[in-house]
Amino acid sequence: MRSSLLLLTVGALALADPTWPAETDELEEIMYQLFSFGARKFADTISPCSNEASGPGRQNAAEWLRTAFHDAATANTYFGTGGVDGSLQYELDNGENTGPGHKTTLEFMAPFMSPRASLSDLIALGVYASVRSCGGPVVPFRAGRRDAAAAGSPGVPQPQNSIFTFQQQFERMGFSKEEMIQLTACGHTIGGVHQSEFPDLMPNTGVRNGEVPSDSTVDKFDPNIVTEYLAGKTDNPLVGGPSIKLNKNSDFKVFNSDGNKTVRAMADPEAFRATCAKVLQKMTEVVPPGVTLSGPVTPYAVKPVGLQLTLIDGGSSLGWKGYIRVKTPVGGGIESISITYKDRKGGCAGGSSSSSSSCTIESTIQGVGRGFDDSFAFFPIEASIPASRGISSFVVTLRGADSSASTLYDNNGKGYPVQDDVVFQAPQSCVRPSSGALTVAAAVRNDVAAGGARADVWYREPQSNSPVPRLSRAQVTLEKGRCVGHYTLFATDYAVQGGLASQSHVDVSAGSSVDGFKSLADVGGTCAEFERAAPCVAEKPALKTLTGRAVFTTASSTAAVVPTTTPVVAQHRSAVGGYRLVSCWTEGNRTRALDAATFINDTMTLDKCEAFCSKYNYWGTEYGRECYCGNSLSSSSKTAPLSDCNMPCGGNGSEYCGAGDRLELYSTTSAPVTPTPTATLTHKPTVSPYTLVGCYAEPPSARALPQKTSMDSKTTTNDACAAACAGSRYFGTEYGGECYCGSFVNGGAKAAPLTDCGMPCAGDQYQYCGGADRLELYENANATGGTPQQPPTVADFALVGCRTEGNGTRALAGRAAAADDMTNARCAGFCVGAAYFGTEYGRECYCGDVLDSSSREAPAQECGMLCAGDATQLCEERASAYDDGGAAWVAGEASSCSHDDRRDDGRVGPRAYEFKRLKSALWFAVGQIVDEESMRRDLNATPQFIGALTELVWTQIENVAIDLESFCHHAGRSTVTTADVLLLARKNPDLQLLMESFVESRKQARKED
Repeated sequence: MRSSLLLLTVGALALADPTWPAETDELEEIMYQLFSFGARKFADTISPCSNEASGPGRQNAAEWLRTAFHDAATANTYFGTGGVDGSLQYELDNGENTGPGHKTTLEFMAPFMSPRASLSDLIALGVYASVRSCGGPVVPFRAGRRDAAAAGSPGVPQPQNSIFTFQQQFERMGFSKEEMIQLTACGHTIGGVHQSEFPDLMPNTGVRNGEVPSDSTVDKFDPNIVTEYLAGKTDNPLVGGPSIKLNKNSDFKVFNSDGNKTVRAMADPEAFRATCAKVLQKMTEVVPPGVTLSGPVTPYAVKPVGLQLTLIDGGSSLGWKGYIRVKTPVGGGIESISITYKDRKGGCAGGSSSSSSSCTIESTIQGVGRGFDDSFAFFPIEASIPASRGISSFVVTLRGADSSASTLYDNNGKGYPVQDDVVFQAPQSCVRPSSGALTVAAAVRNDVAAGGARADVWYREPQSNSPVPRLSRAQVTLEKGRCVGHYTLFATDYAVQGGLASQSHVDVSAGSSVDGFKSLADVGGTCAEFERAAPCVAEKPALKTLTGRAVFTTASSTAAVVPTTTPVVAQHRSAVGGYRLVSCWTEGNRTRALDAATFINDTMTLDKCEAFCSKYNYWGTEYGRECYCGNSLSSSSKTAPLSDCNMPCGGNGSEYCGAGDRLELYSTTSAPVTPTPTATLTHKPTVSPYTLVGCYAEPPSARALPQKTSMDSKTTTNDACAAACAGSRYFGTEYGGECYCGSFVNGGAKAAPLTDCGMPCAGDQYQYCGGADRLELYENANATGGTPQQPPTVADFALVGCRTEGNGTRALAGRAAAADDMTNARCAGFCVGAAYFGTEYGRECYCGDVLDSSSREAPAQECGMLCAGDATQLCEERASAYDDGGAAWVAGEASSCSHDDRRDDGRVGPRAYEFKRLKSALWFAVGQIVDEESMRRDLNATPQFIGALTELVWTQIENVAIDLESFCHHAGRSTVTTADVLLLARKNPDLQLLMESFVESRKQARKED
């Protein structure tokens, strides 16, 4: 039975294995090799879930989960920006990402970042690890994210936001209202709220090590976050306590937004797990357009790990080391394995091609490692292979205690490939971390050595604006050394920048063959001499061969049936998909011929590159492994003889993939047969009616031009900026995507070399748009004024002045809206009935009856952002506040649920209502909903609709009163505010039906018009 169990379990797993090697191999090991032998130690600070490695009261697992949300939260699915892209590393000081948890999480993940593991992939992988460490479900992980190079837009949800704002923010991220509730519950089920970040939310009791847990099981991923809330027994500081008075009870706002329907459905433990697995996976897969994620990364049943060939014995042998990692069933059962390999000609390296006895390696378990759900046995490989015959592939046979039962793994019929064209020589390489001095050595087989060799050095450079080093790559040519036996030695010296040389990786390549991803952490500080060198053996250049599939039997003795080998000469394909071959093409002069997108893969094929570049007019392959895309060619790129493109593709030796500095160029059938190189990147001398002044450095503490427009940074050009700044004497572009206007230039701005303004415009790659702290400055000498201003009055409102936001809260905490055509007049219309309105960030509008006491007056110049809908008006960079001329109500306690709370003048405050005034409160709330929905959908509320709402107010008053009683009891509240009434009105099913009917009727009316 034991043998049968082995066959059934391991055989079933074999069907699910991807073909090795895969692009996700590094992340697969980080994900599953967590503990004990072979551990990558990715989960060390989050396992167990209660681990507080970063300090008392800080559950690291919870911080990892929050980090992923904060990275994803600024995504804008409408504009295709943000998502899980690692931009959080540049956003830690923007006020939305408080506390040390994000920084310490990123610092822990930084050493795992590499050419094969982006920071954004590691952040997403952290969701799987943190949830699983706390006993939660398996959140599927897919790889392929690309890291952002700068901070993204603001927009992380804050606890003081209204439910309307929350819904808008989650909708922007791509989540429905139901998913908003689910994601909040799943994200808050572990960890809690910290005193250092939210001191105003701390209750009088229950604070432990500076933390108040979100539920009673702070270190368990379970539904207690919702069951305790539904039972009215929660201590969650984002539901009750001081957060209610401060309007920061965000979990309550979210959970209660649909009358608790969604959280009730999550109360069942299995439903909670299933829901969280789904919604958390969706969160990690919010990525920018152009990112293609892999399939879910699952553990291999059998996987080669850490394989390395090294030229030894004076050049007569290849030392082969590494491990075969085997996923073991519960209780083990695998006693030994055998590895049967083929030489580079497809035969047996030991002699007769009909016998496998001399090319089989036996191995027994050296150690066992594990992940959260799986364990892995590691079987070592240590063998010496004749350099004259080499190695091309191998297969693995697993055996239990009964050696008559065995299971063969042949990598889905392809054999596990091993190339011996070029090998990294770790003994002859060395690195000195203190100075960054690096020597890279490689051995290249003589029949391919004529083409030379090169190395790609991937190294880290510290960033002043991020706790994570930047990953950079340097390409260096290896110098040819002496010939030893069947190989030639190559080496070079290089100074690794950044001070983190030992954390670097190296790829060595010759032709289309690569021995890649070699960690310098495993390289010593002294380069060893290559001793006892064998006499040189001259060999003719080799033809690329494709080996047919080998068939093996699963019996007591496994014999390899050696396939025939057919030499295959690479050819130029005339067409690939909807693209046709243009010719061989040179790279540009100090620039890429195609620079829109890049994809590098050791197993490159023309089909892979075509699929990657399917949205572009042109694409091309280069150096056997590189793929480039674009809609136009550099003007300095030229045609070259087709014979110059002579490197076979790394993933298919029967087709060519360019060569060094040569593109195998393809174009769409609609593109010109002979591509016409495009215009040269230049500083545009005139943008009518403006003329280029020059490049200017920003002053140390102000802007050269005070008004920043709110145009989409991705479409910025000098022409678009000139149009946005029409009427201003000056405009300027900066950092490739920013646009500024002004009628004067700040005296602190200084002229800078024109070359400092070297960043292409995001909307036009052939004109410059300034640089970092450098303004591409233009002037309209005939302009006479045109300085944008804040209007002194708007409708019935008068300008109060420029105000700061509150301390951890909004200055105006009432209704809010955002629009790409925002003006002060539009915001005033939206806020009719409120005491104040304010505009912010050019496109945001806020209303309120009181100014928060922590809001302070700010200098007028700080409210310097143009309105998105009117470039002659200012709509912030802080909050431009207006009031209606009435009495300013002082924010204080809301009224009792059963008593009237009157001011000294006998009037009831505008945010406080007792039950007998619920009709007025509900009418006020419904009015807000009508305004918000009308503004959001650009629909006008008809008299008939308003009349229907009036009737609804009277018919629903009893239901709302009952709901408010339940609300007060549930939340332990003795007060009720207008915001509470608004929340309950939103979830009223009759109101929702009426609103939907109104929207549909207006849509139909538009069609008929």
